[in-house]
Amino acid sequence: MRCLVLLLILAACASPSPQMAGAVRHHIRLQGIDFVIFHKEDRAEVIRMTFVPRPKTRNIPALMAEAAARTTGCEVIAFSGKALAPGDTGVARFDLDCWNVLSPRPGS
Repeated sequence: MRCLVLLLILAACASPSPQMAGAVRHHIRLQGIDFVIFHKEDRAEVIRMTFVPRPKTRNIPALMAEAAARTTGCEVIAFSGKALAPGDTGVARFDLDCWNVLSPRPGS
């Protein structure tokens, strides 16, 4: 029984991939789904924490991109989202454009 409790506690933890070590951690809930976002420089790694049955995962990639944008304050670069495993909606990485109106791009 103790092993089961320990396994459940460990399963609820989210940690970044090695490439995202030292990243800033964010949490957000969108449409009843919890996400953990790791933000490092111009990249974000989004982990879905809430179970979603297979037939209802269609809009998850868009929610992951929205979670990355809202928590980092950056714009997600279109079509940059990549699932860690093909067809998986549990973890995805996104490239970010973190320049904004208050910080003009160099040469502007």
